[in-house]
Amino acid sequence: MTVARSLLLFVVAALAEIGGAWLVWQGVREQRGLLWVGAGFIALGLYGFVATLQPDANFGRILAAYGGVFVAGSLAWGMLIDGFRPDRWDVIGAVVCLIGVAVIMYAPR
Repeated sequence: MTVARSLLLFVVAALAEIGGAWLVWQGVREQRGLLWVGAGFIALGLYGFVATLQPDANFGRILAAYGGVFVAGSLAWGMLIDGFRPDRWDVIGAVVCLIGVAVIMYAPR
C-alpha cells in the first residue's frame, strides 16, 4: 500500500506542478491574464504541500525521484493538453527517468 500511495502522491504532485506552470505560461505567454497566473501560483503551492505527504522522510530522495516523474509527466501533459508529439528520444528519455524513479524510491534498502 505504501508504494501505491507514493505513486498516487507523485501523480497528484505532477498535476499540481505541471498544471501550475502551464497556467502561469498561459497567463503570461498567451496573455490570458493575472487570474491564470494567480491560479498557477496556487497550484504550484499545492505541489509543494503534496510533496510533504510522501511516506519517505528524506527530502532529497523525494525531490530527486520526483524529477523523473516531472519529466515524464511534462511530456504527457504536452501530448494531452498542447498537442505535442514526442519523438522516440523523448519517450526513451522519459522511460529512463521513470526507471530512475523506481530505483531511487522503491529499491530494497
